[in-house]
Amino acid sequence: MQRRTTRPRLVQAMMDALSLPDLRRRILFTLGILVVFRFLTNVPLPGVDIDKLGEFFQGHLLFGMLDLFSGGAMASFSIVAAGIFPYITSSIIMQLLTPVVPRLQAIAQEGEVGQQKINRITHLLTVPLAGIQGYGMLTILRTQEVTIEPLGSLTIAGIVITMVAGTMFLVWLGELITERGIGNGISIIIFGGIVASLPEMVGSGIIEAQAGRPAELVVFLILSLATLVLIVIFVEAHRRIPVQYARSTFRSGRMYRQSGSTYIPLRVNTAGMIPIIFAIALMQLPATISSFFMGPEVDPNFWNTVYSIFQANRPFYQVLYFALVIGFAFFYTMVIFEQMHLPQTLQQQGGFIPGVRPGKTTADYLNKIIKRITFGGALFLAVVAIMPFVASQVTGVKALVLQSTAMLIAVGVSLDTMKQLEAQLTMRRYEGFLK
Repeated sequence: MQRRTTRPRLVQAMMDALSLPDLRRRILFTLGILVVFRFLTNVPLPGVDIDKLGEFFQGHLLFGMLDLFSGGAMASFSIVAAGIFPYITSSIIMQLLTPVVPRLQAIAQEGEVGQQKINRITHLLTVPLAGIQGYGMLTILRTQEVTIEPLGSLTIAGIVITMVAGTMFLVWLGELITERGIGNGISIIIFGGIVASLPEMVGSGIIEAQAGRPAELVVFLILSLATLVLIVIFVEAHRRIPVQYARSTFRSGRMYRQSGSTYIPLRVNTAGMIPIIFAIALMQLPATISSFFMGPEVDPNFWNTVYSIFQANRPFYQVLYFALVIGFAFFYTMVIFEQMHLPQTLQQQGGFIPGVRPGKTTADYLNKIIKRITFGGALFLAVVAIMPFVASQVTGVKALVLQSTAMLIAVGVSLDTMKQLEAQLTMRRYEGFLK
């Protein structure tokens, strides 16, 4: 029976969730994994001056954002400093290659067994990507004279191997959450890193406001709240395409036709965070490559100029970043939409869109709609991507840089997790978190 009480809905839903043994076990297991993750972010690797490293991340917005996602693991140069970005990159590469490589496409069509093979390939690809990222990060730190002393080859190899092992361990923890906990494990790990970094960010902003700029902080907080509301609206926004089904049943020697109606929810932001991750990886590449060939500050060369141009606080960087996010949003959305095969599925199940002929006409109609709503979603993602730069320029608050990308991830993960809890409670006839 559904419980009725005078307690607030959110409090009552949480108490109902904790009162169910299996759901309580999943919630506590997820929290326990997050505690392990936070412990790992505070186990440092040798060979780096932590104070200089902190100054380096404060002066480079791109690395500061990556450090925010890792929960401070990069700024402390911990054993999990590489985070789970190599795994995310590997997953993106596999998603893009699967529809264009015949062999991978055949594997993906083998059902659950094929998906396990794809996952195995993704894990194997993560190892070299983590090694490249770890070595690249260490090279940049050495170029910026953040390392304490010249590091030998064995020390560098040991640090890179440890970072690769840390990445794979985080991937394993994320998969444990997906299997035994609540929510998507990889997203929960990123969410934990973002939430852990928020107190320090807010504290820095308050200290800066006390130094004589409270008005700018108020404007900044207003922009943050407006961005948060906008993110919630666009994450949940979708367009409903009406669909009708006609079925025939044979009863008592006669044929009866039955009809039913439903809808296809086409999300405005179908691509999610993938375009932003793509754009960040591509924008980071020129600065990473140039760091290998930069000259000293007293005698700069061509690579010093490239490194300077591709810094996150430069207008050129933000304009190119904006354009790349829009381009990747369209590209990834169309790839995902083609893999769904909606027109063929509707025709096979006897469904049709009212007023639209089945087959090619339905495909053209859906393609037209998805392109139209994707433009709004892509523009939204691009604005979210450059919002930290715009907010810091308008308000002048440098310590509390608005990480709207991090807010987008946090809101998306929170909503998805609460929907899973909602489904579990509704299945047991309890009131959930959402109305």
